Amino acid sequence: MSAKNFTRLFIGNLPWTVGHQELRKYFREFGKIAAASVVVDRNTGISKGYGFVTFFNSDSYERITNQKSHNIDGWNLIIQRSTGTPKNS
Repeated sequence: MSAKNFTRLFIGNLPWTVGHQELRKYFREFGKIAAASVVVDRNTGISKGYGFVTFFNSDSYERITNQKSHNIDGWNLIIQRSTGTPKNS
């Protein structure tokens, strides 16, 4: 499958208690996930309040945008298509 088929989303306003697994668990109902990660501070290990979810196809993004709002633990998420290229860690 070519990289063109992947859809990467920026997920903002995440609660600091949400980790990679919780992020993946929430979004897996919208499609098959290639990757899900929460960005953390290198010094403290605490979430910076945002992350990224990559789906194997763009249909997932359409399903996400068809739902009026998304929230985890009462926090309304900010969801946008990511235009950046993922960094390898």
